[in-house]
Amino acid sequence: MPSHINVKICGVTRPVDVAAVADAGARYMGLVFFPKSPRFVTLEKAAELSAVAPVGLCKVALVVNPTDAELDAITESVPLDMLQLHGSETPERVSEIKVRYGLPVMKAIGVGSADDLAALDIYGQVADQLLVDTKPPKDAVLPGGNGLAFDWSLVAGRRWPVPWMLAGGLNADTVREAIRVTGATQVDLSSAVESSPGVKDAGLIHAFCKAALAD
Repeated sequence: MPSHINVKICGVTRPVDVAAVADAGARYMGLVFFPKSPRFVTLEKAAELSAVAPVGLCKVALVVNPTDAELDAITESVPLDMLQLHGSETPERVSEIKVRYGLPVMKAIGVGSADDLAALDIYGQVADQLLVDTKPPKDAVLPGGNGLAFDWSLVAGRRWPVPWMLAGGLNADTVREAIRVTGATQVDLSSAVESSPGVKDAGLIHAFCKAALAD
């Protein structure tokens, strides 16, 4: 088992969520700028949430196929530490965004079968981190946060040139097994620590982090 695990709680929408994420020992918090998501936050709300984040909590903006104008508005309004690209951005676009904004970029890749693994090798050459997530169903409205897991054995023992994070259907009951099977040192979740869509539950956040960070 990896000796140290980083946790990312995505889709925070309230200052109390930020406090819970930090208190539980998570390393990252995610702000969702995708209007179709129940976790969507406005620029004003995101700025408020970033302002109350303690030093050391990495503030990540989740965006889906963003235009430069959208990213300009986000980065000018919200103090951020990282951009997470969760759409169909090309490797060239990832490189462009890194250069233009000077922020580390995490690229999410959906995995449903062995055929999807090649993309991780490609994006691992240009992104600063990879998010290995469950490939969304064809009729899904959301590109992630659907609470579905993929076959972890597909990525067991695999490594890429950059740090990577495991996502997709994790919860307090499954995260230790997911870490054991995949060797992941970073894990991400959203919907499993909510009392209702978009509303985080401090107790669930603490339970997940306790499980993930257990020695």
